[in-house]
Amino acid sequence: MTAVSLPAAGASTDDRSGTRSWDSLAWLRERGMGASILVAAISTAFGVLLITVTGYIGAMLRGIPVFGTSETLAAIVAILGMLLLAVAVYVAAIVTANTFSTIVAGRTRRIALLRLIGASARSQRAEVARQGLVVGAIGAFTGLVVGTLAGMALVAVVDRMVGQDVAYTVAQPALLFPAVAVVLTTWAAAWAGSRRVLTVTPLQALGGTVEPSRTEVAGRRGRHTVAIVFAVIGLALLAGGLALGLVSPLGVVVAFFGGLFSFTALTMSAAVVMPPLLRLTGRLFGRSTVARLAAENALRYPERSSRMAIGVVMGVALVTMFAVASESVKALAAVSSGGEVDPAFAQMLDSFSAVMMALVAVSAVIAAVGLVNLLTIGVVQRRRELGMLRALGLSSAQVRRMVLLEAAHLTVTALAFGLVLGVLYGWIAAQSVLGSVPIPPAWMAPTLVAPAIPLVPVLVVVAATAVLTLVAAVVPTRLATRVAPVEALAE
Repeated sequence: MTAVSLPAAGASTDDRSGTRSWDSLAWLRERGMGASILVAAISTAFGVLLITVTGYIGAMLRGIPVFGTSETLAAIVAILGMLLLAVAVYVAAIVTANTFSTIVAGRTRRIALLRLIGASARSQRAEVARQGLVVGAIGAFTGLVVGTLAGMALVAVVDRMVGQDVAYTVAQPALLFPAVAVVLTTWAAAWAGSRRVLTVTPLQALGGTVEPSRTEVAGRRGRHTVAIVFAVIGLALLAGGLALGLVSPLGVVVAFFGGLFSFTALTMSAAVVMPPLLRLTGRLFGRSTVARLAAENALRYPERSSRMAIGVVMGVALVTMFAVASESVKALAAVSSGGEVDPAFAQMLDSFSAVMMALVAVSAVIAAVGLVNLLTIGVVQRRRELGMLRALGLSSAQVRRMVLLEAAHLTVTALAFGLVLGVLYGWIAAQSVLGSVPIPPAWMAPTLVAPAIPLVPVLVVVAATAVLTLVAAVVPTRLATRVAPVEALAE
């Protein structure tokens, strides 16, 4: 028996001529792809600018007689830039993987139909991975061009401001590194996000969007085991970095990898970790019909809700981490110096922290794009469900309020969790980098200090997250009531 081929996304048939026209890139118009390209472009442009800025600062330092014979400061700046680039690419990879996971869930019926007529799951997964490669390439090229032009403009402006012509060429082969890194991580993220394809059965061709239920998520023992192993390694490295930091500033390197392992474990197990937290948050929104529906929607499909929340957790944790690290470093310096921190030293730390948080804010923007994208895709994929609620008697205003409450539910939970993680990571970072450094005039051996939490940055994070909730819910709430109930139920 010969398998019949089914047009995939982007294929169309001309009935008059009997010939089929093929638009191989029509899938780029699918909701969610544009945001993935934007994420790849932001990450690449950010990486290009980091390389340009750190290279320019290094060239400037080498041109100053005091620092010209030493490469230490330039090396520190370059390493710092690479670490920030790694963080941005890491966040972008998680956001992209979550986006493709949601897109694959929306394609469940089409994938099942293809399976029914003979297509293999691996070929379908390879198709999604190829799409991720194209998305990454388009975004990386765009980001490379924009980042290079912005770098040239920035260097020209700084040269005029400082009145110094620094011998530095912006366009250089090193700028290809972030572009290649983003392409590869986007492709890998699409491959990781498409693992759902392997579990789609031909029987699901009769249904629509299918997200794993709580029972299915709880049954993934292999994934949970890997997450537990990563969590143990991460916690051990965090503790080791904290202890080593009392002897050497190199403890921060150990703590850095501990943070990567522990947060990766959290990301892998988010569908198990987030539901209990979401259940606690749900009690804050009352017991009205709309509030209960919003709370249940966040819990019914834990993978979908955790994908939306984890990006916000990352953004909040990163910004909070640098704010707490800076404030805790000042507390450590006060103990080591035997009193108050030197005003010049405190000013330098505040300036450094402000620059770092501004740079890290790019990762928070990437996470915000992911939240808006996933909320929008989720509403589009739930058209039948929302149409049924309208048919059962809910008004348009109630449906819009339900979607807004879902967004608020997720962001409040992610905000609280991200603040806790940010305080923990920031404190460990401060202790591991300055825990062994005596500071004049007392030169006292530093001890463990309590985490120092700066009020203003935390309030800014809370306010920004509240604004993000409102902005992220604008498009989904409009889409939720745009289609008539009968039309939605007919799909």
